[in-house]
Amino acid sequence: MIRIVIAEDQRMLLGALASLLDLEEDMTVVGKAANGEDAVKLVHLHKPDICVMDIEMPVKSGLDAAEELKASGCKVIILTTFARSGYFERALKAGVNGYLLKDSPSEELADAIRSIMAGRRIYAPELMDEAYNQGNPLTEREKEVLELIADGKNTKEIASELFITTGTVRNYISVILDKLDVSNRIEAIKRFKEKGWFK
Repeated sequence: MIRIVIAEDQRMLLGALASLLDLEEDMTVVGKAANGEDAVKLVHLHKPDICVMDIEMPVKSGLDAAEELKASGCKVIILTTFARSGYFERALKAGVNGYLLKDSPSEELADAIRSIMAGRRIYAPELMDEAYNQGNPLTEREKEVLELIADGKNTKEIASELFITTGTVRNYISVILDKLDVSNRIEAIKRFKEKGWFK
């Protein structure tokens, strides 16, 4: 039996989530909390397998609670409305096992809990896209310029290929170097390759 603690400050949602998970034959909800602080207390008290929690809660946020529970042995799933990459990054640092959005179908939560118990990590696909896109600071046009540099084209050739002036190409290059925090074109290409940003 998978033992679960749920932390959610919206009471109706807290009750609904608990009822839904209790309907699953292999799950039982052993504690319900309305904030992160109570969630941490319930985890220490009941020693559940998994704690499902919201992020924005009074007293202590779900992320603060997740950071506190990192060494507890209890797996943590963040269930939130917010697909913010900053939250997601912080959740990853806190070692959460899952990060799902509240608009996902309810059966996804039970499936995610089982998958996490089997040792997997489950993150909402839109967050993965967001986190991936988040990393690359270059605009589409700047990427185009850098790809042409990587193809061995010089400033003049890039200008004629993109129908822009050589001065504009030079401007793009200085912006690219600045954004990637490198001092020359070769370093820029290397940094871009290391990050897996080339198509």
